Amino acid sequence: MSLALIAALPFLGALTPALTERFGRSIATGTVALFTAAALLLILQHVPAIVAGQTITTQINWLPTLGLNANFRLDGLALLFALLILGIGLLIQTYACFYLDASEPYARFLTYLMLFQGAMLGIVLSDNLLLLLVFWEMTSLSSFLLIGFWSHLPQARQGARMALATTGAGGLAMIAGMLILGHIAGGYDLSTILGQKAAIQASPLYLPALLLILLGAFTKSAQFPFHFWLPHAMAAPTPVSAYLHSATMVKAGLFLLARLWPVLSGTPEWFWIVTSAGLITMAFAAKVALFKDDLKAILAYSTVSHLGLITFLLGLGTKAAALAAVFHILCHATFKAALFMLAGIVDHATHTRDIRALGGLRRAMPISFALASIATLSMAGIPPLNGFLSKEMMLEQAAQSAPWVIPVLATIAALLSVAYSLRFLSYTFLGPQPAYAHAPHDPGVGLWLPPALLAVLVVAIGLAPMAVAGWLVDAAASAVTGEAVHAHIALWHGLEPPALWMSLAAIGGAMVVLGLYPRLRAAWDAVPRPEAKAMFDTGMTGLAKGATALSQGLHNGSLSRGFALALASFLALGLYAYLTAPSRPGGLALTPVTFAVAVGFALMMTAALAATALHRKRLLALLLTGIVGLILSASFAYLSAPDLALTQITVEVVTIALMLLALNFLPKTTPRKTATFRKLRDGALAVAVGAGVAALAYALMTRDAIFPPISAFHMAQSLPGAGGHNAVNTIIVDFRGYDTYGEIIVLGIAALLIFALTESLLGSKWAVQPDHAAGDSGDPHPILLQNATRLILPMALLVGVYLFLRGHNEPGGGFVAGLVFAIGLVLQYIASGQDWAAARRRIPYHAMIGAGVLVASATGIGSFLAGRPFLTSNYTHVHLPPFEDFELATAALFDLGVFLCVLGAVMLALDALARLAKPQEGR
Repeated sequence: MSLALIAALPFLGALTPALTERFGRSIATGTVALFTAAALLLILQHVPAIVAGQTITTQINWLPTLGLNANFRLDGLALLFALLILGIGLLIQTYACFYLDASEPYARFLTYLMLFQGAMLGIVLSDNLLLLLVFWEMTSLSSFLLIGFWSHLPQARQGARMALATTGAGGLAMIAGMLILGHIAGGYDLSTILGQKAAIQASPLYLPALLLILLGAFTKSAQFPFHFWLPHAMAAPTPVSAYLHSATMVKAGLFLLARLWPVLSGTPEWFWIVTSAGLITMAFAAKVALFKDDLKAILAYSTVSHLGLITFLLGLGTKAAALAAVFHILCHATFKAALFMLAGIVDHATHTRDIRALGGLRRAMPISFALASIATLSMAGIPPLNGFLSKEMMLEQAAQSAPWVIPVLATIAALLSVAYSLRFLSYTFLGPQPAYAHAPHDPGVGLWLPPALLAVLVVAIGLAPMAVAGWLVDAAASAVTGEAVHAHIALWHGLEPPALWMSLAAIGGAMVVLGLYPRLRAAWDAVPRPEAKAMFDTGMTGLAKGATALSQGLHNGSLSRGFALALASFLALGLYAYLTAPSRPGGLALTPVTFAVAVGFALMMTAALAATALHRKRLLALLLTGIVGLILSASFAYLSAPDLALTQITVEVVTIALMLLALNFLPKTTPRKTATFRKLRDGALAVAVGAGVAALAYALMTRDAIFPPISAFHMAQSLPGAGGHNAVNTIIVDFRGYDTYGEIIVLGIAALLIFALTESLLGSKWAVQPDHAAGDSGDPHPILLQNATRLILPMALLVGVYLFLRGHNEPGGGFVAGLVFAIGLVLQYIASGQDWAAARRRIPYHAMIGAGVLVASATGIGSFLAGRPFLTSNYTHVHLPPFEDFELATAALFDLGVFLCVLGAVMLALDALARLAKPQEGR
């Protein structure tokens, strides 16, 4: 369970800022840092095992039949990313504490940051594709919140929308690809998939799965042509940029490519698609970075370029290239996160990020200059820093690749990288110092210490790569390739390697480019270029217009039209299935119908037809509908379904009472339809759909089942599997408990929505008034009705308790018991009024709904913690003299949650409508 705890710690930490902010920013930061540090320490305790070649796993069955398990794994690759996420996360938390202004909603920022941290950690630790997808989408949502944190800025809102739309669309494609991949492999656990390389690559579905997965990875990691969202995301606060867009989020796509490298790489499709995307992104983004003037924009396009470099290496498909990719992931995270934080320091000190307005800061900010020099020269690939090592490894792999365009483009990208890096450093810190509005100076230790620690890593890895990072790179590369990898990383490999000459050519070429920069810049400015933001806005506007036209064409607010379209679609699909599929006549004899049963069904059909014919008279139509429901309850009892009969009759009573109260706000009659065509259309559609449903029911009841019905399993396993004689109840609270769990949540949400709408009406001048006729008289609460209902209440409660207790073995249960309780209480509202009933209410109905959901959740979590699937029940038999032997089942606790949620939902809706019906003074 240690990996599950590690994954949960950031989410637990996200709950604390709202509680600790009142004690000061330092306490809030320290609290979330404790959760991050705890997760980091738990990760570090597994380092010896990972270095030894082991893989740590935690398996938690969730919905195993669907392949959805909460399984986690920690190997070398996950270790590398977890250390980056948590280690740099700690530094970012410290930096943000001193960076953000005192007026900023800091608690909200920390909450968003921890949610993102938890989502990223969940991605790298997931051992199940479906679980990974959940965390993947969480990163898109949490990054949307972080990028748009300064929501008062239009560019922040635009950047957040652009990031969410792009990565979200890619995520939807990736979901389809992952489902295909799991289908090919026969399971969704990575432990299963990673051993199915031959089967996956031999499958005809390999290419569709590959394209869809790459689409998700490329959008997340800003590969061309999906690169445009990352620079616009720089509108976020600098701590966000340093964390999301250098060390974590944008590397999620790279992590996915590396994680699935053992089963997807090695094919021509993988090589050409991934390598081409990486090369183009690396060279294109480096060129754009050279001509940007905003510090964060330069770093943003630089990040895109380096992401392309790593993608290119993974696309080559060789062990050496995978090793180089893993090493550069580590190196890039260290120098780029430091550079983003230093850009924020410069912005704080000078109140500008425009490189044309900067210069000469080496004297005013010597600490920042020293740190920026280390990080920038590493980004440029200058020895003896870590960026030089990983760049040399990239050039070495490019030199060994064919065709010739690969090493040429790689050298050009390296040249441009040196050029924009030196421009970044020289234009900001060298040269004459302009007249700044405020005298710049180095910040306090809280701001420069985090990038300083990263700069120390940059130098240490560069000078002693094997001692500092060799063990981690070996473990990560071994996890990527599936084979043991032993790196040999050194500063000097002699004069023979072509990478050395390519690197020298890049440095020399960069000097020429910088010398010719004014001319190159003039040419760049003179050439018209497409603007990604304008293209995105145009595309989104077109999509929005198309979606609006489609939705308005399908449903324009007319409920009858929506129903007509839906029913016509169902009818067409059913007719198509009937005409294209083979059919066979039914061989089962019909059940004989007695005279009494025939009369009952005739009455039910008569009431249904009468309700249709008299639908304009709302009250009469409601009463006729109630008659149909009561006869239907009797039919359930006749057909040996007492549970359904109990549920139907109690639902009918409660529904009629609530709808009678709702009718109080409507006119007594509905508008008359005047269009003859509409009447004919609706009538023909109703007859056709009714005939289709009747034919389907007749076919199902008269034909032998092709597959054995699942009811046989439930009947056989009701007692030995769930400890109950009533198969219906065991299905609801055990076998299909997850369905019931979702239903009670939906029921509670519906009641809360009714309450919210009522509150909105009561608080506005547009409150709806009951449709009372003028001059109404008479006692609204007759004394006889009051006394009768108060006598009925304890009996109703007793019956409800009885039905609840017997539900596991006889017809009854929490749902029916909740409705019986509700009927008893509804009668009190009807007889004595809302004021009388509300004055005697001791438990808020909102709390009752919440308690029901919590009790049901706790029951499921209890089984979950016991190592069994969610909501799995257990039971035992107890004998306490002088009582008979009786059963205790955990399902009763879940049924109690159902009871509370049903009772709370019904009463909350009733109370809301009753308060709305109460005359309001001054309206």
